[in-house]
Amino acid sequence: MRSDAYLFGQIIGSNSFLLQDGFLQPDQYAEISEHYFLPGGETGTAATVLSSLGVSVKVDGTKPGPGVAPMLREFYRDKSVDLSSLTSDEGQEDVVDYVVIAGLVRSPMGRFQHLHAGGVPYWNSPREEDIRSCRAAAIDPFFGEDSEKAARLCVKHGVPYVTIDCPHDRYLHIHAAVNVVSGECLAEHYAGRPAEEVLPLLQETAEGLVIVTSGGGDMLFARRDGPIRRMKPFPVRVRSTLGAGDTFKAGCVYGVLNGFDDERLVRFASACSGIAISRFPLPLYPPRPEEVAFLMENGALPE
Repeated sequence: MRSDAYLFGQIIGSNSFLLQDGFLQPDQYAEISEHYFLPGGETGTAATVLSSLGVSVKVDGTKPGPGVAPMLREFYRDKSVDLSSLTSDEGQEDVVDYVVIAGLVRSPMGRFQHLHAGGVPYWNSPREEDIRSCRAAAIDPFFGEDSEKAARLCVKHGVPYVTIDCPHDRYLHIHAAVNVVSGECLAEHYAGRPAEEVLPLLQETAEGLVIVTSGGGDMLFARRDGPIRRMKPFPVRVRSTLGAGDTFKAGCVYGVLNGFDDERLVRFASACSGIAISRFPLPLYPPRPEEVAFLMENGALPE
């Protein structure tokens, strides 16, 4: 069965804890005001958002363990998200994270280094049929050769794809329709170099659009041999930044599917992300098309 979008990457069980009175302090008690166990990860969050925007999605990547699989099935039961490619091995370990949140600040915890060190992939390999039968894709870069395999299959079948946080010399970056690069990626791969200095390097090897985000700061975006443009994010009241980048990625996929020009795509993705950070938990209140349209038209959310 054909889907609008194919997403490959992290789809996990996410434990999110919203604190009542500011972020954790050493040796001090912190009151949890809200706690949820819901789909998370870059792909899980993007799938939820795209479904809310009316896109049919097929996901693959992280193998769900016995504690995560039932939650995923129940959560997506009434949504346009196809989980049929998410197969697991017997005895598969649950892949979960724990995120502590207080307004603009959050800290994720997990066992991903442990999982990678195990030597056995905790994810599935992408299937050619899934990619061939979609109109656009999103690929997380965290699964090494399998992430690149997904990109190569997209190129083979002429499927435009969005990726995130890929440096200038990676296949995923070079052939992407959109590569969204965060400040964290710049710090890891281009330490000490400002975004204005790194973006030309990314432009030089890119076949598509490169977007550099910086939280609440200006976004920069450009194509090879084109001018660098700036855009301010939408001003919203921040409740939680969890999922902001994943929602931005989802907005980029939506823009690719609908043939948006660069400025409209970045603005649409920014509006999706702005709505995401204005609420908690995001999986239960993802941005809806009419909300995104309102924010883009009015520049602010209703009080």
